Amino acid sequence: MNLIFIRGNESNSSNGSLLRFALTSRPIAGLVLEGLGRCLTPSDVAFAVPASRHRPGFGKTVYAVPKGWNVDPGALEAVGETTREYSLDRAAMVQYERVINVPSEARSAPEPGAAEDPWLVVSNGRFATKMDMTLLHDVLAGVKADVVAVSVDSSLLGEREEVRLTAEGKVAAFHRVYKDSAEFAFASTDWPHHLLVRTCVVEKICPDGVLPWAFSDLLDRCRERGLVWRGVNIGGTLLDLESHEGLVSFCGISLSDRRTLKPERRSSRAAPEGARLVGDVLLGSDVSIAPDVVIVGPTIIGDGVSIESGAVVSSSIVAPGLRISANKIVQDRIVGGPQHDRRRRSHRADPSQGVSRLSHDFDCPRDPCRSFRRWSRLSYARCLKRVADCFVAVVILLLFAPLMPFVALAIKLTSPGPVFYKDRRQGLHGKDFGCLKFRTMITGAHEIQEKLRIVSQVDGPQFKMEDDPRISTVGRFLRETYIDEIPQFFNVLLGQMSVVGPRPSPESENTLCPLWRDARLSVRPGITGLWQVHRTRQPMRDFQEWIHYDIEYVRNLSLRMDLAVCWQTTKKLLDNFISQF
Repeated sequence: MNLIFIRGNESNSSNGSLLRFALTSRPIAGLVLEGLGRCLTPSDVAFAVPASRHRPGFGKTVYAVPKGWNVDPGALEAVGETTREYSLDRAAMVQYERVINVPSEARSAPEPGAAEDPWLVVSNGRFATKMDMTLLHDVLAGVKADVVAVSVDSSLLGEREEVRLTAEGKVAAFHRVYKDSAEFAFASTDWPHHLLVRTCVVEKICPDGVLPWAFSDLLDRCRERGLVWRGVNIGGTLLDLESHEGLVSFCGISLSDRRTLKPERRSSRAAPEGARLVGDVLLGSDVSIAPDVVIVGPTIIGDGVSIESGAVVSSSIVAPGLRISANKIVQDRIVGGPQHDRRRRSHRADPSQGVSRLSHDFDCPRDPCRSFRRWSRLSYARCLKRVADCFVAVVILLLFAPLMPFVALAIKLTSPGPVFYKDRRQGLHGKDFGCLKFRTMITGAHEIQEKLRIVSQVDGPQFKMEDDPRISTVGRFLRETYIDEIPQFFNVLLGQMSVVGPRPSPESENTLCPLWRDARLSVRPGITGLWQVHRTRQPMRDFQEWIHYDIEYVRNLSLRMDLAVCWQTTKKLLDNFISQF
């Protein structure tokens, strides 16, 4: 069950509350309730799938609104019209005066084996949020808590770059974050954006069926009853519906979602002949529009609004019963709401609110490839190359299968430690994976490398030196013959690597060159590549050659180039193998 808790207090129970204005104005109320119901539901938490794919019968949404706001329960009819087939199978509204009564079905623990939602989700109705549900699902699986307070933090979003400074304010490094993250948080007296309570402990927190008004009281109940509580901040986007920017943006997003879910619902009423409706426009009932009026979406026109000749309304919300005078231009405004006719401070939304990230459909994930080079679906880079990789990987692994047990035995007999070495590297679009190799160094080699870095014989972030004391005797032979890289073909089969591509690098190396980094992470890293076969190892040029050849490979990626690299690699392997004897 999802309980959307819309709090009313002294500061926002007056006519100055934008959220109260929205919930008492039709058709704005239905649009806001509909959008809030899609932010987070128990089915999201349980199954980690978009709301549009929820299983029928899962998740009841209850809206708790202050009694003094006089919200029309009929607003739920609009919600049901659009979302019954998608996310809100059942919706109800309760009005509270001083305390909030938790519905009885949310307080009863499910019977063993019953297919019921394991969480009661209490959402703060003032905020609209968007987050990675798979990440939230992983967090909940890891914390093993009875109560989880989830707060959305835009600073934890992926697809961003941080600049790290020294104590003197100088640039020390660039840090590229490719995916959303989460972190534990300390207890706060403020209500979180979402509160997740396991249904089996709801009765312990609300024994009298009443949800504590203050969040600090709820925390005290958890401590008194020995319940495990955790606070989590998770990367996501956030809109404050008590701000002009947040409310206008959220209504525009909800309107766009409604059109996406049911394309025929572009407008609730037909516009008169001669009037122009552009984009997503929602018209209430009994709206009077002159023939030469222009309305540009996203725009919501309330019930009983009259728009006279020559007026232009763009990206705005018009309260019910108002009249837009002739030839008036209304843009980026909430007309008739609190602080009447107040213009938004800026046509661009505050970046801290994440409006630009939230401007697409709630149910559509952000494009993880937008900062990288992309190829068409049926191109060589996205289709044939992957097929060829799998074929080559299977052939190589079958050929070397009889040899691999002897290599493993030689490693174990000559050096203590595991047979394989797995190092964290960044692959396609910066996704981490474990790069697998036969171990060629002694254990603890990474710690020793930091002490030897002063004698590194190559420039840039990589490390290399002749007669490296960390390499074992068998390991030196495996490296010279490249047998140590045979296990990487398992990475190829898993789709983490390719046969040909840029060298797989850890995050610490990729953060040092932002422009080059996104180019090389546009493709899967390779076991061999253009740099490996063309590098000259001239002093103070190795890093520059690395950048040059990686960018050239991504820019000119083709079957012909891959075949040429494979041919040159084969010749190099044969030469190195023969030179060992």
